[in-house]
Amino acid sequence: MKLFQRLLVAPAALGLLAPLATNATEVNLDAISNYSGEQPELDLNSFKSFSAEKSLLISGGEGLVDDYDSDSFSTTTTASFSADFAIGAVDGGSATNDDAVMAGYGFQIDLNTSFTGEDSFDVSIDAGNAGVAGISELDLNSASETLTVDGISYTFPVGGATVLVGDTVDGSSLFTTACAYGGPSNTLDDCGNVNAAFVGSGTTFAASYDFDNGFTTAFGYAGAGDSAAGLMTQEGADSYGGNVAYTADTYGVSVTYAMSEDANGVDDTYTALNAYWTPDGFPSISAGYEWGDDGSAASTVDELTSYFVGVQSDFGPGTIGAALGTKTPTAEGSSELLMYEAFYSYDINDGMTITPLVYVKEFATGTDDETGVMVKTSFSF
Repeated sequence: MKLFQRLLVAPAALGLLAPLATNATEVNLDAISNYSGEQPELDLNSFKSFSAEKSLLISGGEGLVDDYDSDSFSTTTTASFSADFAIGAVDGGSATNDDAVMAGYGFQIDLNTSFTGEDSFDVSIDAGNAGVAGISELDLNSASETLTVDGISYTFPVGGATVLVGDTVDGSSLFTTACAYGGPSNTLDDCGNVNAAFVGSGTTFAASYDFDNGFTTAFGYAGAGDSAAGLMTQEGADSYGGNVAYTADTYGVSVTYAMSEDANGVDDTYTALNAYWTPDGFPSISAGYEWGDDGSAASTVDELTSYFVGVQSDFGPGTIGAALGTKTPTAEGSSELLMYEAFYSYDINDGMTITPLVYVKEFATGTDDETGVMVKTSFSF
C-alpha cells in the first residue's frame, strides 16, 4: 500500500516542480550578480499593499501588480481615533457612591470620506463605561462597552446650501450656537441652549446656508424613521428646529428655536438666545438664556427657563475656564438650582491632553450639595 501511495504522490510533485523549472530558464543570472551594485528606484507606490482580492500565485507571475488600486482602501477616506481615561469622586448630593473614587473610559472611532471633494460621509463608532457614577459629569463617549455606531451621516452641497441626512445624529447638527466656552462637563457644555439644540435618536434631515457676510441660517428635523411609528406621523415623536446666527471677528449672537412632539402628540417648544465676546487680551465671555413650554407638564409648571454664563482664557500652556448655570431647567414657581464649575485643560503633547474639573451642584433643601473632583486624560491618534 505504501508503494502505491508513493506512486500517486510522485506525478503530483513533478507537476509542481515543472512550472518552477520553466521559469528558472528565464532568470537572468548576470543581472542578479550585478544587483548589489545597482541603486533601486523607490517611490510611494513601492510600499502599497497588494489587494487581498489579488492572488499572489498567478501562472507565469502575470497580474501580480495589475490594477491593485481598483479594490484598495479609498485614498479619500480617513480614520481618527480618540480615547479618554477618567478618575474622580463626588461628595454629597443623591449619589450612593459618596466619596468613592471611581474610574472609567471612553473610546471613539471616526471614519470620514469624500466622493466629490465637496461632500462628506461620516461614521462615528464608540464604546466605554461613561455611566460610572463618580465621573458621569464628564463628557465621555458611551455608556456601553460594546462598539456601537453612534451616528452615521452624509453631508453634501445643494446649490449654495449644505444638506445633511443621517441616523442617530442630532437634528441641530448644522446649527451655530454662539458660544466660546469649551468646558468638559455634560451639564454646562451646551452654554444654556439645553433643549432648543435638540438631539436625534432616529432619522435626521438638516440644511444650512452661509450668506458669506457673517450670517448663517439652518433648519433641522429628527423623527422616528427607524421604528414602526414612521416619519411625520401622529404616532411618531418628531422634532423640528431653526437657527439664525451672526458671527464677527470678536463676537457672535444666535437665536435657536425647536418644537418637539412626543409620542402622545403633545408639543414642547423652546427658544434660546446665545452670545459671546472675545476681546483681545481678556478672557472670552459666553452667555445663554432659554425659555420654553413643556406641553406634557401640568399647566401650573409648564414654563421652563435655563441660563448660563462662562469665561475662558489661555493660561500658561493650557486653557482655564469657569462657568455657572442652571443644573436643570427651572420650572415656573420653583427655586432654581445652579451648578458651578472650574477647569484647566493643557496639552502634554500633540496627542495627549489632561483636564482637571471641579464642580458644585445645588440640591433642594434636605439634600447636601454635590461636590465633584475629577481628571480626564484624552488621547487622539
